[in-house]
Amino acid sequence: MVWQQLYDPFNNIWLSSAVAAIPVVVMLVGLGFLHMKAHVAAALGLGSALLIAIFVFGMPAAMAGNATLYGAMFGLLPIGWIVLNIIFLHQLTTENGSFKVLQESLTGITDDRRLQLLLIAFSFGAFFEGAAGFGTPVAVTGAILIGLGFSPLAASGLALIANTAPVAYGALGTPVIALAAVTGLDLGHLSAMIGRQLPFFSLLVPFWLIWAFAGFRGMIQIWPAILVTGVSFAIPQFLVSNFHGPWLVDVVAAIISMVSLILFLKVWKPKQVWTSTALQGRKDDSASQVAQEPAKAASNVRPDRRAVIAAWVPWIVLTVFVFIWGIPDFKKWLDTISIFKIPFTGLHNLIEKVPPVVAAPHKEAAVYTLNWLSATGSGIFIASIVSGLLMKFSLGQLFGVYWRTIKLVKMSLLTIVIMLGLGYLTRYSGLDATLGLAFANTGALYPLFGTLLGWLGVALTGSDTAANVLFGGLQKVTAEQLGLNPILMASANSSGGVMGKMIDAQSIVVASTATRWFGHEGDILRYVFFHSIALAVLVGLLVTLQAYVPPFTLLVPTP
Repeated sequence: MVWQQLYDPFNNIWLSSAVAAIPVVVMLVGLGFLHMKAHVAAALGLGSALLIAIFVFGMPAAMAGNATLYGAMFGLLPIGWIVLNIIFLHQLTTENGSFKVLQESLTGITDDRRLQLLLIAFSFGAFFEGAAGFGTPVAVTGAILIGLGFSPLAASGLALIANTAPVAYGALGTPVIALAAVTGLDLGHLSAMIGRQLPFFSLLVPFWLIWAFAGFRGMIQIWPAILVTGVSFAIPQFLVSNFHGPWLVDVVAAIISMVSLILFLKVWKPKQVWTSTALQGRKDDSASQVAQEPAKAASNVRPDRRAVIAAWVPWIVLTVFVFIWGIPDFKKWLDTISIFKIPFTGLHNLIEKVPPVVAAPHKEAAVYTLNWLSATGSGIFIASIVSGLLMKFSLGQLFGVYWRTIKLVKMSLLTIVIMLGLGYLTRYSGLDATLGLAFANTGALYPLFGTLLGWLGVALTGSDTAANVLFGGLQKVTAEQLGLNPILMASANSSGGVMGKMIDAQSIVVASTATRWFGHEGDILRYVFFHSIALAVLVGLLVTLQAYVPPFTLLVPTP
């Protein structure tokens, strides 16, 4: 029997939305203010969501349970599988000692922590976002930053702030491709429109990142390097998205940005080298809250070229494998070898979205894809094994390190599973659509609030792709009803969503795991929340200008 989603059980959209928001509020308050462990806060949010979905919105209990289980499985693969294996690689390089050499080689490029942050968190992270997405860049850059001596709060929070502007084109353009699929709008137009929004923030975010780390004065001291980093990313981002498509936007822009910054640093140096790794102007005792490895005797001997190359090999191997695993045709080939599709028979095509969330009634599919070969985490796992063998680990030693890694991240994996269960339950119960309808009732202010709807979607689901699937159709329908350009508002969903990436629970858990700052997800959330909402509002203001104010309106393509 098909169950139709109910979006306004109280016949008052604002009251219904307030009730629908309770699970998210419970989880965020538990994390951010009551200092609960992440898995406890997530479990409370999930419990409240189950009660509200079943007893207020009328969702059959069996369907609610199936939706939760479906999300939990997605939490294990692909998300948890990525986290586990990237931490495994980091453990291997740490035990081998090559990670220490890698740190020293990075300081060889520059000793200035601000410039290291630009190179690693923004440019290098953008490459991994473009190649893989789904938490990979935060896991990689967070692990590298903590290894370079950044405090856990700085490494976690700054990795999250940096991983914003590239998100809409992550995983070889997957969010834009999904947006085109659910809206029926032209893929090229959507890619171009997003490419006329995000480059402004690709230029702004590097400045924002260094300001958040070193303060205004520390930012101004290296403004030429920040400008080079941002411009060399923003221009390729605009050109590739407008004249090629969404597939290689981040990869091309990130490579150009990294090369440009490294070449610029050969001819320019800051007058004052910034050596502190703590956050400026903020009490940050997070470094004392993590287990420290035994101190080793300092050495003035710089690693030789062969040692440096060997230290970079695991990360080069990782980059190659992640890029290959991100190629759609390669993924399809792997899926021809082995893939399992598991329909949730008590959920699949038994829930129907109805207007005004969608233009016409639409049944929700619920088929779990166990693509164990083509999953990004599998590419990372193979890269880790190859790297481990190149580092002279035996198979027995590799197994031992992997087992220790599982024990290290087990609670983080549990948290991800619970949070994804919550995210999928809100989607299939229609709680998120109720929240979306409240945003849609803002009239002339909709360009701003529609952008914030994308932000909310990513904050709830942890994925720009999922947020586009969730709200893309609603954005199109609402835009047409209000006389706005549907391409503009569908694109705003994705562009606004990128700023929600830094506060979604999944990303925060990935960050705390990568930096080994377990149990401090609330501290990370409180730190990044202002940055997230402030940047999202700025995106919304830009979209509002593009909706109403010439010459910004000229940037919007005609459907």
